[in-house]
Amino acid sequence: MREYRYLHYDVFTDRPLEGNQLAVFPEPAGLTTEDMQRVAREMNFSESTFIFPPETPDTDVRMRIFTPGEELPMAGHPTIGSTFALVVEGAIANGRERFVFGLGLGPTPVTLAWKGDELDFAWMTQKLPAFEGRVTDRSAFAASLGVERSDLLDAPVEVVSCGLPYLFAPLTSRAAVDRVTLNRSAYAACCRGAGPERPLFVFTLEGGAAERESVYSRMLAPGFGIAEDPATGSASGPLGCYLAVHGLLPPERLTHFISLQGAAMLRPSRIHISIGREGDRITSVRIGGRSVLVGQGTLQVP
Repeated sequence: MREYRYLHYDVFTDRPLEGNQLAVFPEPAGLTTEDMQRVAREMNFSESTFIFPPETPDTDVRMRIFTPGEELPMAGHPTIGSTFALVVEGAIANGRERFVFGLGLGPTPVTLAWKGDELDFAWMTQKLPAFEGRVTDRSAFAASLGVERSDLLDAPVEVVSCGLPYLFAPLTSRAAVDRVTLNRSAYAACCRGAGPERPLFVFTLEGGAAERESVYSRMLAPGFGIAEDPATGSASGPLGCYLAVHGLLPPERLTHFISLQGAAMLRPSRIHISIGREGDRITSVRIGGRSVLVGQGTLQVP
């Protein structure tokens, strides 16, 4: 049996036992791709990360990200959480302001904000958005979510990607978002006109009580082996772009707002989103947040 050390973080929160869980393996040498997939399935968090030496001179580490079902080319909460873990590991020096992960999609920079010797906040830069297709049968789509057509906001049901594609469905209220129960076969049939079945991101502009909390959201991805995700950074950048392109938030709000996700799962997560624009053109996409170390241990791998 080989023994591998891991750190357990709660991400997109500053309170233990909230946010999205993450297992970070800082010394995974010797694990094959198959091993890492088995480990991620054993941990059974939305994602687990494995930190390797850099493969290119423009990156600081190579990070591989696995859900219980598959490897991902990029993801948000693993990047933010692993940043905090690498500070604890000493791989990121105190006071350093920029760090670059080598992900499956290429170099991915993170900027760091400090309070004294403690990392306080991390921002991840994502790719500019691609808008990839729309669902046109709104009645069938609403039925596949277990809601009424009248629960759909008058805006497109649309696939947007900043590295990973998600299908975005704006709803009229938090109650409607909480009622969503996916009929997967009906949902897949609705998605065919917009391309392959995509993870579903439902949201409403009925936010929370906290300052900047503008959006209330859920993400369901049974195809990733994730029934529901408490916080999805890779969907939050595209969410900001969707809101920008369709004029659902005013420009001054787009520079920094929060999506509250995971509340119905009793794992509230607050994902900070910042969209840069020049006129109608999106020039930057960033998501950020905090993370809390809640445990660490070792896993034996045969």
